[in-house]
Amino acid sequence: MHVNHDTGAGAAPEIAFDDFLKVDIRIGTIVEAEPFPEARKPAFKLRIDFGPAIGVKKSSAQIVDRYAIEDLPGRQIAAVVNFPPRQIGKFMSEVLTLGFADEAGAVILFAPDHAVPNGSRLF
Repeated sequence: MHVNHDTGAGAAPEIAFDDFLKVDIRIGTIVEAEPFPEARKPAFKLRIDFGPAIGVKKSSAQIVDRYAIEDLPGRQIAAVVNFPPRQIGKFMSEVLTLGFADEAGAVILFAPDHAVPNGSRLF
């Protein structure tokens, strides 16, 4: 997960609505979380189920400051599913797990406040 911790920055440049639609953000449920000791920055390896159309995808997430690994399975999160896969060490991250930096700079996962079907798209 690449995170911009600069919460004091102004808004990004204006884009067209069609540009927003190109970014495919979906809800998935974490089905497995593993330690990722080889990562340069502390992270977990996640397997996330995005439903039958997209399937289970892998992601690396720098969320170790605020989440215990055993609490992650079953949690719904949001991720960008249409970026190209990214090699992180020996691990291939297939989706970008989304989060926001809290006041201390730790990542807080972006998730719905009520359960929604896996694969639901943000609009």
